[in-house]
Amino acid sequence: MMAATWATIWISAAGIAIGFALGVPLAVAAQRWWARLYISFFRGVPLLVQLLLAYYALPFLGIDLPGIVAAVGTLGLCCAAYMAEILRGGFALVPRGGLEAARLLGLTPTQTLLRIRLPIAAQAMRPALVNEAILIIKASSLISVVGILELTRSAQALASSTFEPLPAYALCGAIYLIINLSLSFAARARPA
Repeated sequence: MMAATWATIWISAAGIAIGFALGVPLAVAAQRWWARLYISFFRGVPLLVQLLLAYYALPFLGIDLPGIVAAVGTLGLCCAAYMAEILRGGFALVPRGGLEAARLLGLTPTQTLLRIRLPIAAQAMRPALVNEAILIIKASSLISVVGILELTRSAQALASSTFEPLPAYALCGAIYLIINLSLSFAARARPA
């Protein structure tokens, strides 16, 4: 079960990292039609359906993804839509004076984004960003549908081999709780 726990952690972390990296440009472009369409699709279609489409429908288009790529990619793409909406709300909190000062100092739009808008938005929206990360960790329990042995699938295998589901699922729940509480406590720590 330890290997499955580590698989859950690293797959979730990779999905969250992809989600944040894609969420920033999506938040910047949130008023464009393609960004709205992307966000609406990934927020409107259940993650389980997205996983099934990535793994089973893409081969019909000539794109045959290994299960791990489908899992990480789908988690990342879904997470990006939610991160974009969170960051878009955070960008609204950036004071106009800070943006004007950046313009007067000659900062490029990218420099302004990376040095002013993103740090302020991320700090203001930290609870929401952590909440999204926790949701992705919990949602990673769905990736077993594409053949990945993660924590929940490992608990199912243990329960079926021992014929004792309660201890297996209780252990699974306790591990998820420890992972998510650790993330919450780490996020509450004040940066030095």
